[in-house]
Amino acid sequence: MSGGNRSGPPKHQNKYAWKPNAGRKINETEVGGRFRPLSEITGVCPRCKEQIEWKRRYGKYKPLLQPAKCQRCSKRNVRQAYHNLCSGCAKEHGVCAKCCCSRKQIVGRDLSEVEAEQKMLDEAIKNSRERERRTLLRAMNKGKSKNSNSTPSDTTGNKVGQLFPNASLEDYAKLNSVKTIFGASVAH
Repeated sequence: MSGGNRSGPPKHQNKYAWKPNAGRKINETEVGGRFRPLSEITGVCPRCKEQIEWKRRYGKYKPLLQPAKCQRCSKRNVRQAYHNLCSGCAKEHGVCAKCCCSRKQIVGRDLSEVEAEQKMLDEAIKNSRERERRTLLRAMNKGKSKNSNSTPSDTTGNKVGQLFPNASLEDYAKLNSVKTIFGASVAH
């Protein structure tokens, strides 16, 4: 007597969402804890990113303990869980690192892009006043501890938007570099 042909909403709606580790205390020093958060998912297509996020959300994600072997170059360069190709091979061939399908849209950034952004951010911090610099660093650290996905250019709920009227820190860095080139201090 199963209801195989029944359709519509469930008979009894869940009152709260299921949590994978509800009864277990989580060690904050382990991978995935507060002090060692999981790394950002990069080099994959949006579909594969959703699959990996689902595994993280529902307690099925197993991080890599050692680097895995790349299927193209056979080197031990795969540093992220559920990836089949290293970032170099995936970028060179223009494919997703998980499903190996040719994709136009790849999620995430590689190390060189992150380093370039960090360098630009450091330049913006270096050219700002001490008070602005400390406020910006405080906002960045607060954003990292709350959510690793939030960026300091997000102007909702923090003082970064009040401090930097520009849309992003890159605009602020460009504006500051223009001011220092001409040697004139322009008041807003």
